[in-house]
Amino acid sequence: MALAELNKYRTYVIIGLLIILSAFALWIRALSADQMITAAGVDLLGNDPWYNLRQVEQMVANFPEYAWFDAMTYFPYGETIYWGPLFISIISTLSLLAGAATRPEIMVVASWVPPLMAAAMVPVMYGIGAKMADWKTGLLSAGFIAVVSGAYLYRSLFGFVDHHIAEVLFSTLFVLAYIVAIGAVRSKDFDIRHFETLKAPAVAAVLAGIAYLLGLYTMPTMVLFALIVAIFTLVQFVWDYYRGRTSEYLVFLNLVVFGVAILGMFVVGIQHAGLSLSQYSIMHVIAYLAVILGTFLLYGLAAYLQGKPKYLYPASLVGIAVLAFAVVAVALPDFFAIIMGSIAGFFGSEAITTTVQEARAWSFTDAVTTFHWGLLLLAGGFVTLIYRNWREEHPAQIFVLIWSAVILYSTIAHVRYEYYLAANIALLAAIFIGFVLDAGWGDIRRLFGNLGEQVAEKPDAADENSPEPGKKKKKGAAKQQKPKAAAKHQPDFLKVGMVAVVVVVGLVFAGQSLTTDMALSSSVYLTGMDSQWQESLEWFGANTPETGVDYYAIYDQTAYTYPDEAYGVMSWWDYGHWITFISKRIPNANPFQRGVIGPNGAGVYFTTTSEETANVILDTLGTRYVITDIQMDTGKFHAMATWANATVGNTPFEPYFLVPAEAGSTSYNQVPLRTQDYYETTVSRLHNFDGSMTDPSSAIYVEYREGGVSGSSLPVVTRAERMAASDALAAAEQYNRNAAAGTRAGVFNDYNAIYAPVERVPALQHYRLVHESPQNVFSGGASVPDIKYVKIFEYVPGAKIRGEGVIEVPIVTNTGRTFTYRQESASGEFVVPYATTDGSGEVTATGPYQIAGTALIFDVTEDDIAQGRYIN
Repeated sequence: MALAELNKYRTYVIIGLLIILSAFALWIRALSADQMITAAGVDLLGNDPWYNLRQVEQMVANFPEYAWFDAMTYFPYGETIYWGPLFISIISTLSLLAGAATRPEIMVVASWVPPLMAAAMVPVMYGIGAKMADWKTGLLSAGFIAVVSGAYLYRSLFGFVDHHIAEVLFSTLFVLAYIVAIGAVRSKDFDIRHFETLKAPAVAAVLAGIAYLLGLYTMPTMVLFALIVAIFTLVQFVWDYYRGRTSEYLVFLNLVVFGVAILGMFVVGIQHAGLSLSQYSIMHVIAYLAVILGTFLLYGLAAYLQGKPKYLYPASLVGIAVLAFAVVAVALPDFFAIIMGSIAGFFGSEAITTTVQEARAWSFTDAVTTFHWGLLLLAGGFVTLIYRNWREEHPAQIFVLIWSAVILYSTIAHVRYEYYLAANIALLAAIFIGFVLDAGWGDIRRLFGNLGEQVAEKPDAADENSPEPGKKKKKGAAKQQKPKAAAKHQPDFLKVGMVAVVVVVGLVFAGQSLTTDMALSSSVYLTGMDSQWQESLEWFGANTPETGVDYYAIYDQTAYTYPDEAYGVMSWWDYGHWITFISKRIPNANPFQRGVIGPNGAGVYFTTTSEETANVILDTLGTRYVITDIQMDTGKFHAMATWANATVGNTPFEPYFLVPAEAGSTSYNQVPLRTQDYYETTVSRLHNFDGSMTDPSSAIYVEYREGGVSGSSLPVVTRAERMAASDALAAAEQYNRNAAAGTRAGVFNDYNAIYAPVERVPALQHYRLVHESPQNVFSGGASVPDIKYVKIFEYVPGAKIRGEGVIEVPIVTNTGRTFTYRQESASGEFVVPYATTDGSGEVTATGPYQIAGTALIFDVTEDDIAQGRYIN
């Protein structure tokens, strides 16, 4: 009776649980909200969220217009925006409704949107789980998505204002809508020849199309789900043909869904020229037409081959595919190249992608760290769905299988899809656990039922056979006998054990995920913008000339040209959005990897050892300022070198050697060293030496066997000794003059000795420090070099002084640090970047220029520097 009463209120109980789980998901993601909110707004996470906030500010100022082109980044070209307006529109609308008008207010409103979208995922996942099995599976799926960790959690935290969580929400909503639509068109009442039977299926299909558009309006990569539908359609057609059934329901479904998608593409507009699926180009319309026409082709072929041998249908499809492939390759080579390039770009990888966190491949370590026990449950879910459909076909489950397989493969190819995979992990884990529970539930009930019966059979310890406790049995009473059929009610202990194991694994998965969630969400406020960058960029925005570009304006790309006063800011691409948002200046490179590759890219600029090459790049790009930080100088240097030359990467600058773990040891450690080429790169000359000439002191003399000689891929060190740099260079020259085959000597320095060149580093003539952040990256007091975390340099023509030798000028920075700018003459002259009189900046000369060892001194004005005048 109690169970029947509970069933009457099941719907209300489920709704209540979903509300609790949604609130819990929201709470987890907002644990650090109070620590992240400051008077200046919110300390946003990562890089891209800062640009999304820039877009929100732009839309709020021009509501409801959306900028498909941005002149405030990727100077001097401007950025073509390739993602959709939906996420930005949602935040902008909420900001206006909340009355958020200032930057801090808008940042707070925007920061709540990702956690709210994560909360909305809970009922969506319940819906899919319930459609796959029952309400119990739905609740398990909802519970898992509330706590699953990894990239999905991080990208839905308070402060991670990026469209990633919107991509997951709307694509998963499409999966739910498409599953519902499959059920509608597969109903017994559906008949494509009778209009009255099409109303409910048509509504369901239209809603699925609208759900697809929500994903498409967020990101053009939603086209991946069109591919999933296409694969499902192909598989289901083959299955239906094998079973002797018509597949006309799929023709109707795909026609409506992608008909809505095509109409929706024209609503948002064909924003980009060319044929690219990664942008809002006409290629999307072609792709959706291809799905529709492909579905009709499959239907027509099935009808034509009706009654023929079963193998003929798939064989014909293979033949048609090969023929079409060949025809397109021959007749439309450019179109074929675009298609193959898109496929290679999506599923393949290049050396440079390893430098982009979300574009690299998903390693086994990544998978185990993120999903741990969930991977076992994922595998169990796959097996469960395959088993169910082997016994009895369920098209919606086949669709989920294909969806999960494609997303899993996509994640393995590119780790960015890990946040998509979270939904599949949650769902398949729930399906597997639900299946095992259903299979063993009867045995669990029998187990506990038997235990209950055993307890009930022992009411009195003194007399187990008494009909009432404490009373004696009547004489002559018939002796009670246990029924022989009791053995049939014994539980299957193997099934009970399986249930116990799977439930424990599920609980461990949820518990471990929750522990990770709490730790990450509680500490994530520490991973926002570095305070040194914040300080430097705020100064930069307040103390440099305006660019003449309106930060809030929306410009037409086809008609826009930059004003004469506009200029670029060269830094590594990681920091481009910070420069745009905080300083309202225009970076040459940005986190969309624009301005990074090629002869004028940031990669070549920062790793070239030629000032002439560096200057040509800045002149070509119209760059006026350069910003460096210690990360570019160290941890991110390999990325810059790889983007500059993917073939050799950072090997010419930071080669690795095999060094014996200890004297006489046969065990070796891989040790990186720095070459003179590293010290002469633009980034090192700027950040380590302030553009000043620097002489060496000591270095490491190394003798080694070249890689391959000893059967290893790396050179093996046979001797290493620290000595004066000049002695080391002389020793290396002498050794190499008579070196045996396969052996060499070289001069290097420690990997951490970024301030200690091997040979003299020449000065940079056209760069002057104008600001540096307060923090020294080294600790240890006066005994360590004073290298600041962030430095800002101005690129100037420089004044010219005729003379020979070395010229010097004392400099004091905004932090009080002092150094002497030194430069050696070239072709009988110096080109100097600092003014000694009428200088108005924070970094100033404290005396005139003097040619060392002489009494010759020179004063240089700011106008001399700007005009490139000769002083003498």
